[in-house]
Amino acid sequence: MFYLDPGIFLAAMGITLLEISEASAVGLAISAEGGNKAFLYVALGVLIVLIITFAVGQQIARLPILYVRLVAAVLLLYFGLRLARSARRAVVRSRSSVSQKEESIEKGIFYTAFSVGLVESFEAAIVLVALIPMNFDSTLYGLVLGLLIVVVGTVVLKSQVRKIKQVNMKVVVSALLLAFSAFWFGEAATNLSDLWLVPLFIVFGVAIYIFAHRR
Repeated sequence: MFYLDPGIFLAAMGITLLEISEASAVGLAISAEGGNKAFLYVALGVLIVLIITFAVGQQIARLPILYVRLVAAVLLLYFGLRLARSARRAVVRSRSSVSQKEESIEKGIFYTAFSVGLVESFEAAIVLVALIPMNFDSTLYGLVLGLLIVVVGTVVLKSQVRKIKQVNMKVVVSALLLAFSAFWFGEAATNLSDLWLVPLFIVFGVAIYIFAHRR
């Protein structure tokens, strides 16, 4: 018999919004460089974890999240630094009269998008597996509504992201990747609040902007 538990429904929706929106933010940023394909990699990482979560339940909580975070943090660190250097080169080119061919983005950045979707959905799954035994339907519907809200929000914001200059977008992407990298390295050592992502993003954003625009 179907019974919707408001508390479990809101908890499932809340954790989904919190974690998957972070993955969506990275997907938005990367899409400015890698196109819509970035969203496919983020979505693939999310779907793999969520499908396994509802298929095997609490078994997913036994996976070593520490190693998942560390691998993702290393990937984000590498591509974050790479994009910071790319932003610097773009600024230098814009100051000269020499026209140069735009550099291509390595396939590896899409693996970064996949790893972000994987880690963020994994962290959501740890909460979801605790809710599933209490009320499966409420957990599922809360997850679905949370995902729909994130998807709609992403579509709305996507048109705005395209209006940002490429150089500034590279700064934003690099800062976002480095913020997540530092955050996950920190989480490997201790429990951190997601609120740390805000000051980390600001610090890296300012530092990379200065680095890219220095004379």
